[in-house]
Amino acid sequence: MPRDATPVTRALLSVSDKTGLVEFARALSERRIALVSTGGTHKALTEAGLPVTEVSELTRFPEMMDGRVKTLHPAVHGGLLAIRDNPEHQAALAAHGLQAIDLLVVNLYPFEATLAQGSTYDEHVENIDVGGPAMIRAAAKNHADVTVVVDVADYAVILSELETHDGGVGAATRRRLAQKAFSRTATYDAAIANWFAGEIASEDAPAFRAFGGTLGQSLRYGENPHQSAAFYRSPGLARPGIATARQIQGKALSYNNLNDTDAAYECVAEFDAARSAAVAIIKHANPCGVAEASSLLEAYERALACDPTSAFGGIVALNRTLDAEAAKSIVQIFTEVIIAPDASEEAMAIVGAKKNLRLLLAATLPDPRATGETVRTLAGGLLVQGRDGAVVDDMPLQVVTQRQPTEAEFSDMRFAYRVAKHVKSNAIVYARDRATVGIGAGQMSRVDSSRIAAWKAAEGARRIGEADSLAKGSVVASDAFFPFADGLIAAAEAGATAVIQPGGSMRDDEVIRAADEAGLAMVFTGIRHFRH
Repeated sequence: MPRDATPVTRALLSVSDKTGLVEFARALSERRIALVSTGGTHKALTEAGLPVTEVSELTRFPEMMDGRVKTLHPAVHGGLLAIRDNPEHQAALAAHGLQAIDLLVVNLYPFEATLAQGSTYDEHVENIDVGGPAMIRAAAKNHADVTVVVDVADYAVILSELETHDGGVGAATRRRLAQKAFSRTATYDAAIANWFAGEIASEDAPAFRAFGGTLGQSLRYGENPHQSAAFYRSPGLARPGIATARQIQGKALSYNNLNDTDAAYECVAEFDAARSAAVAIIKHANPCGVAEASSLLEAYERALACDPTSAFGGIVALNRTLDAEAAKSIVQIFTEVIIAPDASEEAMAIVGAKKNLRLLLAATLPDPRATGETVRTLAGGLLVQGRDGAVVDDMPLQVVTQRQPTEAEFSDMRFAYRVAKHVKSNAIVYARDRATVGIGAGQMSRVDSSRIAAWKAAEGARRIGEADSLAKGSVVASDAFFPFADGLIAAAEAGATAVIQPGGSMRDDEVIRAADEAGLAMVFTGIRHFRH
């Protein structure tokens, strides 16, 4: 159990991030705490006129091998690990002329930043810190006597503790900082290990895996009010989107907001912004309307028309810079979040009138072809897989029916299959003129998804006073094969004229015959898009 406040008489500072360093070190020095430092830290403190001892004076060895070896020495680790009330430890310090170190301040070589910049292999290796994690772990292990700081945000905490405890740091603070220190080294090592795993082609399933992150946001609660939650950013899983977006305005994001916004932005990223404007409206992580058009305004209005009831309180994702015309339309109904690569000043002012509406700008779209990894927890473990980077534009579409699809049908089928990739399985998507008109999601049977999607399309027609279902003349996409002909027959009865699906069922011949009998055109993609 850590003791009560322990005095700080000597501090070792070795930081790559010099933010607030000089001011913090000056405050320590004014309390007559002896300062020891390394390399660039020593240079910064010396230039600031502070009395500081270089670590080589402690170790009686110069820094060597381009700074790779400087703190890996008993003079450092003995000073950190010695238990203050252990007579043998104190005797060992005295016998070897070593001095105790009471405060360690370290932040590590910027490996994660190097990773984010896409540097070379050798640059990544050179930014793997060895001495820093070793010192942090030593100090954190001995937190009964030693205070360890790995975050510049904790400088103020230390100064407050020194003031409160007359030159000491309290036990509760030392323990909290020790936990933070071990979490920091674990996250750092996880980023390195996962980078290495990606560099080794044969390592699809390494024997050991670690994932870590840095707190991005504490959340009021999780999916439900009785669940605690927080959002962590992970450099090992870096991808443009929710983790990189700037929140321009609006109240704090909730757990469900974050999850749904991620789903929305991943969906809209399937649509090339250079080709067309696209909008995806998401509710409970499922698309309730998606459309492409020549403008964001038109795309939004067509996406909204698919299911305006479900869109209420939803997430709106755009693949282009939010403009004023689209912003005016979006704010007409209650919307939780808007996410886009950017926004015009006029659009931001329009959204700004809705003070609770969150506006997120992510600068760029994620690459739908990128693989990377997704991670989810199971009881007692993690389930890790490659991201679904399959894109319909890259698939060799095989026409399997007597009737060939028209060019318009081919265009709509590709559109529908992009959307189906982001609908919870079993997924059925009806689309016409590159807009969804009915979506069936998350049902236990595919025929039920077909019926729900068809019902949505019929409801849409009734809403606007049309006699025929919006599914009439549409195409239908299925995220996986039709195991029986019934789901396909339900689509034909709803008015669909063409079908896109992976194929691969034992009953493909039966399904193809049903398509031919109904006069449908059908293509197989060979790629399934299950999303659970």
